[in-house]
Order: sequence, then structure tokens, then C-alpha cells
Amino acid sequence: MKNIKSLMLSAGMVATCLGVVSCQKTKTTEDGTEYTYIKEGSEKPENGQFVIYEFTAKNSKDSTFISSIENGAPAYMMHNDSVKNYDTTKVRPAIDEIMTGLRKGDSIQFSAAAKDIFGEMNTPPFLTAEEQVTLNIGVTDILDESEMQDFMAKVQEKQRAKMEKKAEAQLAEDIKKIQDYMAEHNINATKTESGLFYVIEEEGDGEVVEEGNTAVVNYTGYVLDGETIFDTSVEEIAKENDIFNEGRPYEPFEVMVGKGRVIPGWDEGLQLLKGGSKAKFLIPSTLAYGPRQAGEVIKPNSILVFDVEVVDVQK
Repeated sequence: MKNIKSLMLSAGMVATCLGVVSCQKTKTTEDGTEYTYIKEGSEKPENGQFVIYEFTAKNSKDSTFISSIENGAPAYMMHNDSVKNYDTTKVRPAIDEIMTGLRKGDSIQFSAAAKDIFGEMNTPPFLTAEEQVTLNIGVTDILDESEMQDFMAKVQEKQRAKMEKKAEAQLAEDIKKIQDYMAEHNINATKTESGLFYVIEEEGDGEVVEEGNTAVVNYTGYVLDGETIFDTSVEEIAKENDIFNEGRPYEPFEVMVGKGRVIPGWDEGLQLLKGGSKAKFLIPSTLAYGPRQAGEVIKPNSILVFDVEVVDVQK
């Protein structure tokens, strides 16, 4: 099962699979794994066609941990009729046999050990190798290559729209937190259209930082609590805050500005400064690392604060 991590089912099929099933038809793979047809389809894929399917996966406590419906991204695999001799000494022979036999309209359910579904090396860390995982799989379509390209373009557009909507909501939440933080700490910052807040604490008299310039910057970064420093280019600050690392140099950081070499909040913020400027950036998570975790301190959707000093601007 080459794309098991994108499990799936159409909305209607998911509802059926999660309900009480009657008139079940059970089959058994060559290695003895049983799987139940909740609904049988008829159209068999041809070699090279793509099988589109939805799925849900539940752990031994009947808790869903993967759902293609919730993720908004159906799974797919290219059908290969040549996979017929299922060697039971190989990894996941039952899964390969079940998936290869799927037809359009099929809705099936089966349970197997996590290691047999994902492979022992790829079993998610929150599952034990022998834990029983229940999959509901429903085939929604069979597409040729050109149809598949159109399908993927629509899925990607849908995903982009979903991510943009989530980012908008996250930005609004972040802005409220930043404003509360500013009020609590008596900070008077300017907000840009993107949501970046900045304070020029000392105006420099050097060159204006522009896109493509290399800015040489001293910095200290911390999360919004204003106390937890996660990085700095200043040795004294590192030692004072118990984050000193003898293996790294403490010196101004050189960055080509506006080229995506750093987080968006930095690319934007540095272009508001001149050589010699000292400033504070309050960066919403959408202009930082977003929903990703970036180290022990920077959790998903962390708002970051940076004290920066532009030591030099190289045109």
C-alpha cells in the first residue's frame, strides 16, 4: 500500500463504514487477513490508471488518528496488475493484495497490526508495532493520467484555499495576543499590512536596507512571554540566559534580504530599517514558522519577538 499515509473514503462511504454494517461480505487474503466489503463496486482499474480513495484509520481504542476527509486530501495509487504473487515473507503482503483488488465503488473495512499496515520502520510513534489498526477505505474514482493531473490541480487549489483560511484566522488570533502583550508591557509599535509589528528604538544614519542587500545583524529572539530566549548572536546574552554554545561563533548574522533566506517577518522588517538602526519586531506566527515546530522553544503557531541591530548594509 504505497500511499497508506493518505487514507480515505467519500463522505457518504465514511458515514456508512462508521455505522452498523449489515449484509457484510468477508474475504480473506492469502496470508489469512480478513477484510469486509461494506459495499462492492464493479469497475476494475486498468494498468497505469489511478485509483482515488478516501480513508479513515482508528487505533485500538477506536479513536480516529488519520482521516483523508478531515485533511481534505484523498489518497491515490497507480494500479499495477502485475502485483499478483503475494509473497508472505515480504512486508505488508495482505495490504498490497487488498489494495490491488480494489474497484471503483468499493467500500471495505479491515484490521491489522500497525507494523503490517505501515511497515515496521514507518509505524507512527504513537502506535505500538502490534497494535490493531482499523482501516475504512472507499474508492471514489478511477482516472487516467490526464484526468489525474486535473484532479490533483483541483485538490491542491482546495488545499491552498483551506490553508489560507486557517492562516487568516491564526493571524487575527496572533494580532490580538500581540496587542495584549504590547498593552501589558507599554510598547508602542507600528503594524504593517501583513501583521508585523515593529518599533524603531534607535534610528540609524546608514544606508536603507533594500531587497537584495546583505544586512549584517545582531539579534536576540524570544517567544512572546518576553523571557524565553531561543537564540542570539550576542555572546554575553547567551551566557546570561544559559543558552551559550561553545560550538558556535557569536557574531553578527549576514542575510540577503527579501530572498526568502529567513522568515517572512525578518525579510519585511529589515527593509524598514537603516544601517545602525536598533528595532524590535513582534512577528505573528504566520510570518514566522506557522504551524511547524522549530526547536524545543518554538512551538507550532508561536509568536516571535526579536531585538535587532543592523550593524552594516552591503549594497
